[in-house]
Amino acid sequence: MCFAYYRYMNVEKEIFKNGSTTYYWSSKFFPKSIRDDVFKLYSFVRIVDDYVDAPEPDVKSFDHMVHRWNTAKEDLANHHQLDDSIAERVLRNIVYVVHRFDCDPGWVDAFLSSMQMDIDKRQYKTLDDTLEYIYGSAEVIGLFMAQIMGLPEEARDFAKMQGRAMQFINFIRDIDEDITLGRRYFPTQDLKEFSLDNLSKKEAIAKPKEFKAFISKQTDRYELWQSEAAKGFDYIPRRLQIALKTAVDAYNWTGQEIAKNPMIIYEMQLKPSKRKMVKLGLKRKLKV
Repeated sequence: MCFAYYRYMNVEKEIFKNGSTTYYWSSKFFPKSIRDDVFKLYSFVRIVDDYVDAPEPDVKSFDHMVHRWNTAKEDLANHHQLDDSIAERVLRNIVYVVHRFDCDPGWVDAFLSSMQMDIDKRQYKTLDDTLEYIYGSAEVIGLFMAQIMGLPEEARDFAKMQGRAMQFINFIRDIDEDITLGRRYFPTQDLKEFSLDNLSKKEAIAKPKEFKAFISKQTDRYELWQSEAAKGFDYIPRRLQIALKTAVDAYNWTGQEIAKNPMIIYEMQLKPSKRKMVKLGLKRKLKV
């Protein structure tokens, strides 16, 4: 979407809404003070992701953002916005989040490093290779969220695991879309284990048992990580759990739908609707 569109809207809200259905609608269940800061965080994340998430990434804009961030992080307290562009606005937002919530600037560095991996169309041979990407693309987002919510340091590992689990479901759900972008986040060793040459629909149809077993391994991995992440809810105030558990419910639903019919990832865009997200959120709210 043309960035000029955002100039006349509630910028952070619109960027988030147009870039992440599940996260956006679940975040609506946060108190407004936290919700606004979550929107600031995700405005930066989504715009940078837009630069790289295309068959032909906007490398020039991405490199400029990296340069601007490297300049800004040298003096967060005195950072100045150069102009009124969307890029500068979301840069200001991430600077605000890092400074306001005493976040590690290295988390932003890690995020940008993972986005560079997408530009480079990096291949992942082992699970450790994949987890390197996930750390920057998702686990650090969990760390940011923990800081925004004011969680204790003991919650950090669980926050990272939550980001990891959710990102992994995205990988499974988006296999077909990622192929069009020249990406595959799953380790080569996993494909070899199930005698799959690739993850195309053609290969899945030709080897249905092998593909189903491959997907089963990935959804089992998600469930293991999500189970570990769920232990972190003990550190989260009950009022703040509604939004997060709503998101988890949505990702669990996605994982369950894929487990029942792995071929669904080639047949439709499997994302919960606004109506389903609101229903899940209200259900969680009634339990508080």
